[in-house]
Amino acid sequence: MSNREITEPRLRCVLSFEAVPTQLAELRKAVRTQLTVWGGGLTDEVQLAVTELASNVIRHVGEGAAATLVMDSEGERLRIELHDKSFAVPITSSPEREAVCGRGLHLLAAMVTDWGTAITATGKAVWCEFSVEAAQPCRRIRRGVAILESYSRQAGVPVMALPGGAPVLQDAVTKLIADLLHWLTAQGGDPDDFLDRAQMHYEAEPEAA
Repeated sequence: MSNREITEPRLRCVLSFEAVPTQLAELRKAVRTQLTVWGGGLTDEVQLAVTELASNVIRHVGEGAAATLVMDSEGERLRIELHDKSFAVPITSSPEREAVCGRGLHLLAAMVTDWGTAITATGKAVWCEFSVEAAQPCRRIRRGVAILESYSRQAGVPVMALPGGAPVLQDAVTKLIADLLHWLTAQGGDPDDFLDRAQMHYEAEPEAA
């Protein structure tokens, strides 16, 4: 896996990979890790969709083809795009007549809110979109992710792009809270009162946990 890129203000992840069967497990792992960092649901569904799209590249473009997965999360929408260098557009067929190739796209269509194909300058992108409205503890978590990514960039530590994330993320969150407490003290506030109120808000909103 190479060329991992995450940008703001939208939550966006770009993963370049080689379309070979041995890469599929690593691709699923990267997807699972990124969705966990973003705090979203739909992990199983997205991994299944990504597996199907990547498998189609192997079957119809060719094993070893260069491909790029783009995950784009904004609001209540999660968009997945699989880019390759073939201009051939996938066509759904009756799964009864084509037991292998036909069923995958029918499965994809059943899982997502919408999907399609876009011709690009270098080939095509097969895309699909998921609604994450049902998984909204996400809103608070997404706001937290956006703040933490912005803070970590200013601190010179791109925590969301680092492998092995949890200890690094916890350290970054601790430093962010400490900086907020310093700011609050400078404004004449009481850090203990601030922490108590924050804890009360957190416990009163268990759906965001």
